[in-house]
Amino acid sequence: MAGGKERRLVELMRAIRARPNVEFELVVMDDEIHYQQVFDLNIKIHYLIRTAKRDISVFHKFYKICKNFRPDIIHCWDSMTAVYSIPPCRLLNIKLINGLIADAPGKFNFFNRSWFRVKLTFFFSNIIVGNSKAGLKAYHAPQKKSIYIYNGFNFDRLNSVATDCVIRQQLEINTPYVIGMVASFAANKDYKTYYNAAQLILDRRNDITFLAIGKKTDSEASKNLIPEKYKSHFRLLGKISDIESFVGSMDICVLSTFTEGISNSILEYMALGKPVIASLGGGTNEIVEDSKTGFLISPLNPEELAEKIEILLNDPALGKEFGRAGQERIKSKFSIDHMVKEYLSVYESALMNNLV
Repeated sequence: MAGGKERRLVELMRAIRARPNVEFELVVMDDEIHYQQVFDLNIKIHYLIRTAKRDISVFHKFYKICKNFRPDIIHCWDSMTAVYSIPPCRLLNIKLINGLIADAPGKFNFFNRSWFRVKLTFFFSNIIVGNSKAGLKAYHAPQKKSIYIYNGFNFDRLNSVATDCVIRQQLEINTPYVIGMVASFAANKDYKTYYNAAQLILDRRNDITFLAIGKKTDSEASKNLIPEKYKSHFRLLGKISDIESFVGSMDICVLSTFTEGISNSILEYMALGKPVIASLGGGTNEIVEDSKTGFLISPLNPEELAEKIEILLNDPALGKEFGRAGQERIKSKFSIDHMVKEYLSVYESALMNNLV
């Protein structure tokens, strides 16, 4: 429980916990909870851990949890939990909010089992919630019962951000500029393009340190993408907490990726007033306004990424302008209050048997 989707869930739970008319319990299928704020909510947490990949006992265990708690709504967050939710929803007359859509794949293999699993869960869902219009379109979600709700950023997260000097000292950074990318080192994130763009720039100048933050960014596979002569200009930090402080130390923020819904990393970049350079496609087009809050670039194009980075390095005023515009955009369209209001409206619609 340590990704962007989980961050969104935690923020939602924190916001609705204070609502006197909402009571909920949490069921997790992993015994590792990265966001420790969950334990501050004082809610009941059920650990539903599979003993094998096809552990069918999970169906019965989850049914028992639902029968004891008797929720009005089950809100699932991925395709497998949606599958487990179908039997208790049908047998106990519980509404199913299907929140599995958090990305926007470019293409699907229609003969893949996961595709059929997704379509099955759509059929039994009362409402399908994606975090971007692009995601709903990519998954071919049925329009009559689908809605998009953008991720919301909680500006309270910025109350205890460490200073730039503290982070620079911690990471032993002596260069004038810091550029970073926050994303897991995973198949749908394009670290190779980010690293190659960095090397193109370092061939011409040596005044930049590049950060890579996220699960497995400190892995051998990640390290092996960087030639020895450039390694002193990189900090591969792996999974960390207090991400806001590290983003706060960056001059330019990058997200090089193959597919994306609404990226929590981009939300964090923009909320902290940083100029963004991100790959075109998916939900990224819905949050980043090209040449207004940052640059949208072609995927798999390290030359273009390097070019845009240098434009911002050579024009600090432009970067600050992008940063201010991005921060205002997050406040107006991607706030946590707006996200919570939208979800509560969805819950009410489900209980009233209204389709969105």
